Amino acid sequence: MRAGSEKRRMPAEWEEVHMIQLTWPNEDTDWSYMFEEVVECYRSILSALLRETSVDVLIVTRSKEETLKSVSDVIGESNRVSFVETEINDTWARDHSPLTIKVDEERRLLLDFQFNGWGLKFAADKDNKIGREVYSQSLSAMGYLYESHYDMVLEGGAVESDGNGTLMTSEHCMTSVNRNGFSREEVERRLMEYTGVKRVLWTEHGSLTGDDTDGHIDTLARFAPEDTIVYLTPPSDEADVDYEGLRLMEKELASFRTQEGKPYKLVGLPYPQVKYDCETGERLPATYANFLYVNDVILLPVYDVPQDLQAISLMVEAFPAKKVLPIDCSALIRQHGSLHCVTMQYVR
Repeated sequence: MRAGSEKRRMPAEWEEVHMIQLTWPNEDTDWSYMFEEVVECYRSILSALLRETSVDVLIVTRSKEETLKSVSDVIGESNRVSFVETEINDTWARDHSPLTIKVDEERRLLLDFQFNGWGLKFAADKDNKIGREVYSQSLSAMGYLYESHYDMVLEGGAVESDGNGTLMTSEHCMTSVNRNGFSREEVERRLMEYTGVKRVLWTEHGSLTGDDTDGHIDTLARFAPEDTIVYLTPPSDEADVDYEGLRLMEKELASFRTQEGKPYKLVGLPYPQVKYDCETGERLPATYANFLYVNDVILLPVYDVPQDLQAISLMVEAFPAKKVLPIDCSALIRQHGSLHCVTMQYVR
Protein backbone atom coordinates (compact mmCIF):
# COMPACT_ATOMS: atom_id res chain seq x y z
CA MET A 1 0.00 0.00 0.00
CA ARG A 2 1.29 3.44 -0.86
CA ALA A 3 -0.72 6.29 0.60
CA GLY A 4 -0.15 9.79 -0.71
CA SER A 5 2.50 11.55 1.35
CA GLU A 6 0.49 14.75 1.27
CA LYS A 7 -2.13 13.09 3.47
CA ARG A 8 0.25 11.64 6.01
CA ARG A 9 0.72 12.89 9.54
CA MET A 10 3.29 11.63 12.02
CA PRO A 11 1.44 11.77 15.34
CA ALA A 12 2.84 13.02 18.60
CA GLU A 13 3.59 10.30 21.11
CA TRP A 14 1.07 11.67 23.60
CA GLU A 15 -1.82 11.05 21.22
CA GLU A 16 -4.14 8.17 22.01
CA VAL A 17 -2.17 4.94 22.23
CA HIS A 18 -3.80 1.66 21.28
CA MET A 19 -0.98 -0.76 22.04
CA ILE A 20 2.53 -0.87 23.51
CA GLN A 21 5.10 -3.35 22.20
CA LEU A 22 7.75 -4.99 24.36
CA THR A 23 10.39 -7.28 22.85
CA TRP A 24 11.11 -9.78 25.59
CA PRO A 25 14.62 -10.78 26.71
CA ASN A 26 15.86 -14.35 26.49
CA GLU A 27 19.03 -15.94 27.78
CA ASP A 28 20.71 -15.87 24.36
CA THR A 29 20.62 -12.07 24.13
CA ASP A 30 23.18 -9.65 25.58
CA TRP A 31 21.16 -9.77 28.80
CA SER A 32 22.35 -13.31 29.58
CA TYR A 33 24.76 -12.28 32.33
CA MET A 34 22.01 -10.40 34.20
CA PHE A 35 18.94 -12.15 32.88
CA GLU A 36 16.84 -12.33 36.05
CA GLU A 37 17.51 -8.68 36.84
CA VAL A 38 16.40 -7.41 33.44
CA VAL A 39 13.33 -9.66 33.32
CA GLU A 40 12.25 -8.16 36.62
CA CYS A 41 12.50 -4.69 35.06
CA TYR A 42 10.40 -5.81 32.09
CA ARG A 43 7.88 -7.31 34.50
CA SER A 44 7.65 -3.93 36.25
CA ILE A 45 6.95 -2.17 32.96
CA LEU A 46 4.34 -4.75 31.95
CA SER A 47 2.70 -4.60 35.37
CA ALA A 48 2.49 -0.80 35.24
CA LEU A 49 0.92 -0.87 31.78
CA LEU A 50 -1.72 -3.43 32.80
CA ARG A 51 -2.41 -1.89 36.20
CA GLU A 52 -2.35 1.83 35.42
CA THR A 53 -3.44 2.08 31.78
CA SER A 54 -6.05 0.58 29.47
CA VAL A 55 -3.71 -0.12 26.54
CA ASP A 56 -3.08 -3.54 25.09
CA VAL A 57 0.43 -4.98 25.25
CA LEU A 58 2.08 -6.85 22.39
CA ILE A 59 5.01 -9.03 23.47
CA VAL A 60 7.49 -10.02 20.76
CA THR A 61 9.38 -13.11 21.85
CA ARG A 62 11.18 -16.11 20.44
CA SER A 63 8.89 -18.35 22.56
CA LYS A 64 5.48 -17.50 23.96
CA GLU A 65 5.63 -20.54 26.23
CA GLU A 66 9.04 -19.50 27.56
CA THR A 67 7.95 -15.92 28.24
CA LEU A 68 4.67 -16.91 29.89
CA LYS A 69 6.65 -18.72 32.58
CA SER A 70 7.99 -15.37 33.75
CA VAL A 71 4.89 -13.19 33.29
CA SER A 72 1.80 -15.35 33.83
CA ASP A 73 1.38 -14.01 37.37
CA VAL A 74 1.61 -10.41 36.07
CA ILE A 75 -0.88 -11.01 33.25
CA GLY A 76 -3.33 -12.98 35.40
CA GLU A 77 -6.75 -13.05 33.76
CA SER A 78 -6.08 -10.06 31.52
CA ASN A 79 -7.09 -10.39 27.87
CA ARG A 80 -5.01 -7.35 26.88
CA VAL A 81 -1.74 -9.19 26.20
CA SER A 82 -0.92 -10.85 22.88
CA PHE A 83 2.24 -12.39 21.47
CA VAL A 84 4.26 -12.45 18.27
CA GLU A 85 6.77 -15.30 18.05
CA THR A 86 9.90 -14.64 16.01
CA GLU A 87 13.66 -14.82 16.33
CA ILE A 88 15.36 -11.77 17.86
CA ASN A 89 18.88 -10.42 18.27
CA ASP A 90 18.07 -8.00 21.06
CA THR A 91 15.18 -6.29 22.82
CA TRP A 92 15.24 -2.58 21.91
CA ALA A 93 11.71 -2.35 20.52
CA ARG A 94 11.91 1.40 19.89
CA ASP A 95 14.55 0.94 17.23
CA HIS A 96 13.55 -2.25 15.40
CA SER A 97 9.80 -1.61 15.27
CA PRO A 98 7.76 0.26 12.64
CA LEU A 99 6.54 3.83 13.09
CA THR A 100 2.82 4.57 12.98
CA ILE A 101 1.60 7.24 10.58
CA LYS A 102 -1.95 8.61 10.41
CA VAL A 103 -3.15 8.64 6.80
CA ASP A 104 -6.62 9.97 7.64
CA GLU A 105 -9.15 9.69 10.46
CA GLU A 106 -9.48 5.93 9.99
CA ARG A 107 -6.31 4.52 8.40
CA ARG A 108 -3.03 3.85 10.18
CA LEU A 109 0.11 3.05 8.23
CA LEU A 110 3.20 1.24 9.55
CA LEU A 111 6.50 2.51 8.14
CA ASP A 112 9.07 -0.27 8.42
CA PHE A 113 12.60 1.08 8.02
CA GLN A 114 15.84 -0.84 7.86
CA PHE A 115 17.55 -1.49 11.19
CA ASN A 116 21.29 -2.17 11.06
CA GLY A 117 22.33 -2.35 14.70
CA TRP A 118 22.88 1.39 15.26
CA GLY A 119 25.31 1.85 12.43
CA LEU A 120 26.68 -1.71 12.13
CA LYS A 121 27.74 -1.90 15.79
CA PHE A 122 25.77 -5.05 16.59
CA ALA A 123 24.10 -7.97 14.81
CA ALA A 124 20.64 -7.03 13.58
CA ASP A 125 19.63 -9.58 10.95
CA LYS A 126 16.80 -11.02 13.08
CA ASP A 127 15.68 -7.70 14.56
CA ASN A 128 15.49 -6.23 11.06
CA LYS A 129 12.63 -8.66 10.31
CA ILE A 130 10.57 -7.91 13.42
CA GLY A 131 8.54 -5.10 11.80
CA ARG A 132 7.26 -7.44 9.11
CA GLU A 133 6.45 -10.13 11.67
CA VAL A 134 4.57 -7.72 13.91
CA TYR A 135 2.51 -6.64 10.93
CA SER A 136 1.82 -10.09 9.47
CA GLN A 137 1.17 -11.87 12.77
CA SER A 138 -0.74 -9.13 14.57
CA LEU A 139 -1.34 -5.61 13.28
CA SER A 140 -2.57 -6.51 9.79
CA ALA A 141 -5.61 -8.15 11.38
CA MET A 142 -6.30 -4.90 13.25
CA GLY A 143 -6.52 -2.94 10.00
CA TYR A 144 -3.07 -1.37 9.98
CA LEU A 145 -1.47 -0.84 6.57
CA TYR A 146 2.20 -1.53 5.87
CA GLU A 147 4.94 0.09 3.86
CA SER A 148 8.54 -1.13 3.63
CA HIS A 149 11.31 1.48 3.55
CA TYR A 150 14.42 -0.64 3.55
CA ASP A 151 15.96 2.07 1.37
CA MET A 152 16.65 4.00 4.58
CA VAL A 153 18.12 3.08 7.95
CA LEU A 154 16.07 4.72 10.69
CA GLU A 155 15.63 3.90 14.37
CA GLY A 156 12.52 5.05 16.20
CA GLY A 157 14.56 6.63 19.00
CA ALA A 158 16.20 8.94 16.47
CA VAL A 159 13.08 11.00 15.73
CA GLU A 160 10.58 13.06 17.74
CA SER A 161 7.31 14.42 16.32
CA ASP A 162 5.09 17.15 17.73
CA GLY A 163 2.12 15.79 15.76
CA ASN A 164 1.76 19.09 13.93
CA GLY A 165 4.32 18.75 11.15
CA THR A 166 7.59 19.28 13.03
CA LEU A 167 10.16 16.56 13.57
CA MET A 168 13.24 16.84 15.81
CA THR A 169 16.37 14.75 15.36
CA SER A 170 20.13 14.80 15.89
CA GLU A 171 22.58 15.35 13.06
CA HIS A 172 25.33 13.05 14.34
CA CYS A 173 22.98 10.08 14.30
CA MET A 174 20.94 10.74 11.18
CA THR A 175 23.83 11.56 8.87
CA SER A 176 26.03 8.73 10.15
CA VAL A 177 28.04 7.11 7.33
CA ASN A 178 27.37 3.65 8.77
CA ARG A 179 23.64 4.21 8.57
CA ASN A 180 22.91 6.00 5.32
CA GLY A 181 25.59 8.57 4.71
CA PHE A 182 22.87 10.95 3.50
CA SER A 183 23.22 14.72 3.65
CA ARG A 184 20.88 16.66 5.93
CA GLU A 185 18.96 17.74 2.85
CA GLU A 186 18.43 14.16 1.70
CA VAL A 187 17.40 13.03 5.19
CA GLU A 188 14.86 15.85 5.33
CA ARG A 189 13.50 15.06 1.87
CA ARG A 190 12.92 11.42 2.75
CA LEU A 191 11.46 12.14 6.17
CA MET A 192 9.00 14.62 4.69
CA GLU A 193 7.99 12.24 1.92
CA TYR A 194 7.66 9.15 4.11
CA THR A 195 6.16 10.63 7.28
CA GLY A 196 4.38 13.76 6.07
CA VAL A 197 6.27 16.17 8.35
CA LYS A 198 6.72 19.72 7.08
CA ARG A 199 10.03 20.62 8.68
CA VAL A 200 12.94 19.18 10.66
CA LEU A 201 14.67 20.71 13.68
CA TRP A 202 18.27 19.52 14.01
CA THR A 203 20.42 19.31 17.11
CA GLU A 204 24.11 19.39 16.33
CA HIS A 205 25.35 18.86 19.89
CA GLY A 206 24.68 16.66 22.90
CA SER A 207 25.34 13.03 23.70
CA LEU A 208 25.73 10.72 26.68
CA THR A 209 28.87 8.81 27.52
CA GLY A 210 28.10 5.11 27.19
CA ASP A 211 25.36 5.63 24.60
CA ASP A 212 25.61 3.32 21.55
CA THR A 213 23.15 5.23 19.37
CA ASP A 214 25.25 8.23 18.28
CA GLY A 215 22.95 10.59 20.14
CA HIS A 216 19.36 9.42 19.76
CA ILE A 217 17.10 12.38 20.37
CA ASP A 218 14.90 10.36 22.77
CA THR A 219 17.77 10.27 25.26
CA LEU A 220 18.23 14.03 25.11
CA ALA A 221 15.14 16.08 24.21
CA ARG A 222 11.45 15.28 23.79
CA PHE A 223 8.45 17.15 22.46
CA ALA A 224 5.58 17.71 24.89
CA PRO A 225 2.12 19.28 24.54
CA GLU A 226 1.64 23.04 24.27
CA ASP A 227 4.88 23.75 22.37
CA THR A 228 7.09 22.37 25.11
CA ILE A 229 10.43 20.57 24.90
CA VAL A 230 11.54 18.46 27.86
CA TYR A 231 15.28 17.91 27.84
CA LEU A 232 18.27 16.68 29.81
CA THR A 233 20.24 19.54 31.36
CA PRO A 234 24.04 19.52 31.53
CA PRO A 235 25.70 17.97 34.60
CA SER A 236 26.56 20.40 37.39
CA ASP A 237 30.24 19.56 37.07
CA GLU A 238 31.58 21.66 34.21
CA ALA A 239 34.54 19.31 33.90
CA ASP A 240 32.26 16.37 33.16
CA VAL A 241 32.77 14.85 29.71
CA ASP A 242 29.08 15.35 28.83
CA TYR A 243 28.85 18.96 30.03
CA GLU A 244 29.90 20.95 26.97
CA GLY A 245 27.80 19.04 24.45
CA LEU A 246 24.65 19.30 26.57
CA ARG A 247 25.31 22.98 27.26
CA LEU A 248 25.48 23.66 23.52
CA MET A 249 22.37 21.55 22.92
CA GLU A 250 20.51 23.60 25.53
CA LYS A 251 21.40 26.75 23.59
CA GLU A 252 20.20 25.12 20.36
CA LEU A 253 16.85 24.21 21.93
CA ALA A 254 16.45 27.79 23.16
CA SER A 255 16.96 28.99 19.58
CA PHE A 256 14.28 26.71 18.10
CA ARG A 257 11.00 28.31 17.10
CA THR A 258 7.55 26.89 16.57
CA GLN A 259 5.91 27.09 13.16
CA GLU A 260 4.29 30.30 14.43
CA GLY A 261 7.73 31.77 15.17
CA LYS A 262 7.52 31.54 18.96
CA PRO A 263 10.17 30.03 21.26
CA TYR A 264 9.40 26.68 22.81
CA LYS A 265 8.76 26.37 26.52
CA LEU A 266 11.76 24.45 27.88
CA VAL A 267 11.53 22.07 30.83
CA GLY A 268 14.96 20.92 32.02
CA LEU A 269 15.32 17.56 33.73
CA PRO A 270 18.29 16.98 36.04
CA TYR A 271 21.37 15.11 34.92
CA PRO A 272 21.45 11.95 37.06
CA GLN A 273 24.37 11.12 39.30
CA VAL A 274 26.84 9.18 37.19
CA LYS A 275 26.48 5.42 37.49
CA TYR A 276 28.97 2.72 36.52
CA ASP A 277 28.47 -0.93 35.66
CA CYS A 278 29.29 -2.98 38.74
CA GLU A 279 31.10 -5.64 36.69
CA THR A 280 32.76 -3.82 33.80
CA GLY A 281 33.25 -0.37 35.32
CA GLU A 282 31.69 1.23 32.22
CA ARG A 283 29.97 4.60 32.62
CA LEU A 284 26.24 4.17 32.00
CA PRO A 285 23.99 6.57 30.02
CA ALA A 286 21.22 7.26 32.53
CA THR A 287 18.68 9.88 31.42
CA TYR A 288 15.23 10.97 32.54
CA ALA A 289 14.39 12.15 29.01
CA ASN A 290 13.75 8.53 28.01
CA PHE A 291 10.20 8.52 29.38
CA LEU A 292 7.10 6.99 27.74
CA TYR A 293 3.72 8.65 27.20
CA VAL A 294 0.81 6.22 27.60
CA ASN A 295 -2.36 8.27 27.27
CA ASP A 296 -3.05 9.73 30.76
CA VAL A 297 0.10 8.18 32.24
CA ILE A 298 3.82 8.85 31.89
CA LEU A 299 6.27 6.07 32.73
CA LEU A 300 9.42 7.78 33.96
CA PRO A 301 12.74 5.93 34.24
CA VAL A 302 14.56 6.36 37.55
CA TYR A 303 17.91 5.00 38.68
CA ASP A 304 18.09 4.91 42.49
CA VAL A 305 20.05 8.18 42.61
CA PRO A 306 19.34 11.45 44.50
CA GLN A 307 18.05 13.24 41.38
CA ASP A 308 15.14 10.80 40.98
CA LEU A 309 12.86 12.77 43.30
CA GLN A 310 13.61 16.04 41.54
CA ALA A 311 12.90 14.48 38.14
CA ILE A 312 9.58 13.07 39.37
CA SER A 313 8.59 16.43 40.86
CA LEU A 314 9.46 18.31 37.65
CA MET A 315 7.46 15.89 35.50
CA VAL A 316 4.45 16.11 37.81
CA GLU A 317 4.63 19.90 37.60
CA ALA A 318 5.06 19.87 33.82
CA PHE A 319 2.23 17.37 33.24
CA PRO A 320 -0.43 18.09 35.89
CA ALA A 321 -3.10 16.21 33.93
CA LYS A 322 -1.06 13.01 33.76
CA LYS A 323 -0.07 10.44 36.35
CA VAL A 324 3.72 10.08 36.56
CA LEU A 325 4.84 6.55 37.40
CA PRO A 326 8.54 6.03 38.20
CA ILE A 327 10.04 2.75 36.99
CA ASP A 328 13.48 1.66 38.20
CA CYS A 329 15.51 1.23 35.01
CA SER A 330 18.91 0.63 36.60
CA ALA A 331 19.01 -2.72 34.84
CA LEU A 332 18.32 -1.30 31.37
CA ILE A 333 21.14 1.22 31.39
CA ARG A 334 23.64 -1.61 31.90
CA GLN A 335 23.03 -2.37 28.21
CA HIS A 336 23.06 1.35 27.40
CA GLY A 337 19.36 2.11 26.96
CA SER A 338 16.31 2.91 29.08
CA LEU A 339 12.51 2.79 29.26
CA HIS A 340 11.50 4.53 26.03
CA CYS A 341 14.11 2.47 24.19
CA VAL A 342 12.48 -0.87 25.11
CA THR A 343 8.95 0.16 24.11
CA MET A 344 7.08 1.14 20.96
CA GLN A 345 3.58 2.62 20.87
CA TYR A 346 0.96 2.07 18.19
CA VAL A 347 -1.54 4.93 18.03
CA ARG A 348 -5.21 4.71 17.17
